[in-house]
Amino acid sequence: MVSKDRAADYQGELPALDEGWWSSVLSDEEMGREPCAKQKKKKKDNGGQQQKIDWEYVSLIFDTDTVITLSVYGYNRGGLLVSGKNLHGFVPISHLLEAPVFTNEEERKTVLSSYIGSRLQLKIIECIKRHERIVLSERAAAAGDGCRKQVFTDLIEGSIANGTVTNITDFGVFVDLGGVEGLIHVSELSWGRVNHPGEVVILGENIKTVVLQICEDTARVALSLKRLCPNPWETLLNRYQPGDVVPAQITAIMRFGAFARLENGVEGLIHNSSFMADNDEEALQKILKKGQQVEIRILHIDIEKRRMGLGLVLAE
Repeated sequence: MVSKDRAADYQGELPALDEGWWSSVLSDEEMGREPCAKQKKKKKDNGGQQQKIDWEYVSLIFDTDTVITLSVYGYNRGGLLVSGKNLHGFVPISHLLEAPVFTNEEERKTVLSSYIGSRLQLKIIECIKRHERIVLSERAAAAGDGCRKQVFTDLIEGSIANGTVTNITDFGVFVDLGGVEGLIHVSELSWGRVNHPGEVVILGENIKTVVLQICEDTARVALSLKRLCPNPWETLLNRYQPGDVVPAQITAIMRFGAFARLENGVEGLIHNSSFMADNDEEALQKILKKGQQVEIRILHIDIEKRRMGLGLVLAE
């Protein structure tokens, strides 16, 4: 569902996102050009030639937003390789209905290989003939035939859209907008530092998002959560000045110091040198703990780079 409210009323101009942005945020789910040799044989026809794609058929299926059934014949690191009589393509891990979370590469291989031979209900969410690239989604297929057109008709860049969190990955969060999934990249979840998207949202949660970019041709929707709120760094000097002593919460312990949060979206670095003789992480963890409330002194503020140097105020 899309609200008539404009995101620009909250946070100013929306950013311009190019293909490079999408390439970087989806780099963990690259198709990969070739499966292993054993799997590759399944992709050839009886004459031993690479199976050809019927692009007229593919375009029809994509344009009509039709659910099709394909067989899984292989996999690579990013997902499953699927094929049918007229096409072959790729299903990213994040677009599986039961998207697995892996703890190691061996587990990834075991889980993905278990799909080989199965048949999946899928929708084409991206097709680029010049690159022979077809990306499909099991999640999109769950919404049924013909939903995509209506969703893209309703979506407006800069508007507020309601959706449901369907998947959480290291690089961001996927949100179902009613038949089309949008992506909130990790950098768009909060004005502050995010260690993992799972810290900000939970699976199945209903959330409001800002629509940053819409590309119906590739069925991509870029979303933002942080732009629902003003950027706190833009007004930071109205609230804080170098020399101020204020309360803060430790959010992370690093080898070189600790990060502390002054308010939502505003963190600074307490460098070891401000209160320790050397960079001893073990010694630092004896002094500070994640979640600990401390008093800090603001040493310097760099609004342009969104950096703040802090000093720990030690109790006498």
